[in-house]
Amino acid sequence: MKMRSEWIDAAVLRDFEAEGTDAHRLCTIGNGWVERFGRDILISFKTTAAAERLTLDLDSWGTSVGFKSGRSFVRFVPRKNEERETPRLVFGNKEENLQTLVTERRLKFGIDSGAGYSVGLFVDQRENRSYLRKIAPKRLLNCFAYTCSFSVAATSVGAKTVNIDLSKKSLARGRENFSLNSLPANEHEFIADDVFAVLPRIARKGEKFDAIVLDPPTFSRSPRGEAFHVENDFEKLLLLGLELVERDGCILLSTNCSILREHALEVLARHCLKAARRAGTLYRPPPPVDFPPGSAASTVWLTLR
Repeated sequence: MKMRSEWIDAAVLRDFEAEGTDAHRLCTIGNGWVERFGRDILISFKTTAAAERLTLDLDSWGTSVGFKSGRSFVRFVPRKNEERETPRLVFGNKEENLQTLVTERRLKFGIDSGAGYSVGLFVDQRENRSYLRKIAPKRLLNCFAYTCSFSVAATSVGAKTVNIDLSKKSLARGRENFSLNSLPANEHEFIADDVFAVLPRIARKGEKFDAIVLDPPTFSRSPRGEAFHVENDFEKLLLLGLELVERDGCILLSTNCSILREHALEVLARHCLKAARRAGTLYRPPPPVDFPPGSAASTVWLTLR
């Protein structure tokens, strides 16, 4: 059987394994995708037909490239975030621990398929994490930190980090990711609070960072009931970030919102630079090799001058 071109080929798979990466996208089609987390497989689908097609093709693809998967999970991708559900195990031992360990360019991350819709690592941010390792910041501000994967990447090259997220559970998993890589979490800050409440406090203390990660969710609601909509509120977020970034520092602007593609992020960045009376350059990195154009998170790096 000839495999559809949406699946990565054997050469790409070998490259991932050679660099120490076993968490990545395997296939992308119009209404679904397949991701690998170690030997675990996660099939995300928008239609039943997509789920059936991806499930059938997985075995054929695995045979063609010599990849043998372990457990398989599926999750429905709803239009509304509040309708998201935890992935469901469809192949494998239900009595096994749903947690597993994966590597990304030799860094280790914990994955939990039973913790909620998101399993703990966004694989489309792999190149952005590697870019952080390349620029080696001294101080990183990680907003909407989730399980702190950006901070682990930066800390592996010597950074001190401040991690902000509404979820105490996510930050606890972030601390575990530090431990998995033998990085002392007690040298870093973990703040379970609303980003928009924390950033002004940091600014008042006069703190500065040479790298800031702004990768917000499309929608969230703070404990005080305040709603965040990325298409409306990213400007305010970036302006706050510009108050905290050092000269020659970098800010990552990234989002999965379909309205804010790279061009829109660049327009937003130029507008905010003008409003903040600062100067900077923009860099749009190439998409990850395992993602077709337009399927990964939109990304722009802003470097201040």
